[in-house]
Amino acid sequence: MPTKDGRPPATVRNMISFLEGPELIIVLVVVLVLFGGAQLPKFAKNLGAAQRELKKAMEEGKSDEGSSDSK
Repeated sequence: MPTKDGRPPATVRNMISFLEGPELIIVLVVVLVLFGGAQLPKFAKNLGAAQRELKKAMEEGKSDEGSSDSK
């Protein structure tokens, strides 16, 4: 659940912040091995579509929240 300023909670930020340099390269290599080179474009496309849907749902939730507050 995002904080009031729209950022993820500190625990999520801390979990992601450890991915620097070598760790990020290792994660990318593991993803490449698991999904294979041919599957990566499809995976990235699906990930982007999921992200767009999530943003759209969050915006709809905010607009629903605003309309229920005015009642």
